[in-house]
Amino acid sequence: MSHYTIVSMPGDGIGRTVLPESVKVLHKAGLKADYLHGDIGWDFWCSEGNALPDRTIALLEKHKLGLFGAITSKPKWDADAELDPQLKGKGLVYYSPIVTMRQKFDLDLCVRPIRSFPGNPLNFIRKKLDGGFEEPIVDAVIFRQGTEGSYAGVEWTNPPKAVHDALCTHAKFKGFAGVKGEDLAISTRIVTRDATRRVVREAFEYAKRFGYKSVTVAEKPNVLRETSGMIESEARAIAKEYPGIALWSVNIDAIMMWLTKNPEEYGVFVCENLFGDILSDGFAGLVGGLGFACSGNIGREYAVFEPTHGSAPKYEKLSPSIVNPVAMILSAAMLCDHVGEQEKGDRIRGAVAEVVKEGRARTYDMMRLPGGPKVFEKGACTTQQMTEAILAKL
Repeated sequence: MSHYTIVSMPGDGIGRTVLPESVKVLHKAGLKADYLHGDIGWDFWCSEGNALPDRTIALLEKHKLGLFGAITSKPKWDADAELDPQLKGKGLVYYSPIVTMRQKFDLDLCVRPIRSFPGNPLNFIRKKLDGGFEEPIVDAVIFRQGTEGSYAGVEWTNPPKAVHDALCTHAKFKGFAGVKGEDLAISTRIVTRDATRRVVREAFEYAKRFGYKSVTVAEKPNVLRETSGMIESEARAIAKEYPGIALWSVNIDAIMMWLTKNPEEYGVFVCENLFGDILSDGFAGLVGGLGFACSGNIGREYAVFEPTHGSAPKYEKLSPSIVNPVAMILSAAMLCDHVGEQEKGDRIRGAVAEVVKEGRARTYDMMRLPGGPKVFEKGACTTQQMTEAILAKL
């Protein structure tokens, strides 16, 4: 039986609450692992000027496998204001640590399964003409390119002259050529052919392995002709190697409408970074929200697994805790899949499914309650009680 070393990075806010719960579940499922704590998050930005300290990078470089909780990210003016006074004026710039990890370790595949659990009161339902309703099973997987696109980080306010002059050679930039540099902010969208081929091929391989009938490219090639166009053209070329899997193409804005009409018709998606982020959150809303949304950041050598929800600092200090640990637990199940322990991952997902279907343990979000300490009076369970219910099924 294999033994793993996992870098445990709770991060900020509720990440510190839910990550330990996922470790309990991994242990109960039988995953043999040691957990090494990694410093990460807003506190380290404020005190050290680096939200992803070098010591944590070193741990990931050595062990190549991470479990991550949640992060607090704020606009640059807030980041500058909260920096330790002794560090101000030294040219330090806040960068999201998860985006930095993706780029540093080439975690170019961001895989986000979106699956509904029968019995979840938050699931998408559709009215029928006879006055009843139907609850379609949502089972989609989003392959989001994780290192490029709109999140590549190549941006300027008041761009250097060389950049400005280069942009002025493009006919579409002429309308902006006279804008003062300090009034001009520019962000690039970078797509490369090799990274595109990899994410598209992985999407088709996943569809083939798990029996999905389609791969859908969700982009905007009618407007973003070069970047979305490259993704579309590579998908068409690769699709020829998978004759049993249909290639569909839909504009990102259109799919945000269609997913609320017939989400059960879709299987695997491929998107650029920003579009994949938007689409995965949209789909998450159909299966219970971010409390059920898991994610894997996967490269050729390294992998980090995380829930897609934020740090929700307003709930961190509530005692007992009210937050839903399921997204973090499902992310831990993805970690099992990645290291070749899919049987354990399946057992974890099966335990979650049983608890949800049974309906005895429901966190406040599953009961559609406003967050706060009074949710327990209305029957909501604590974070730990939800975990205990899942452990009991295991």
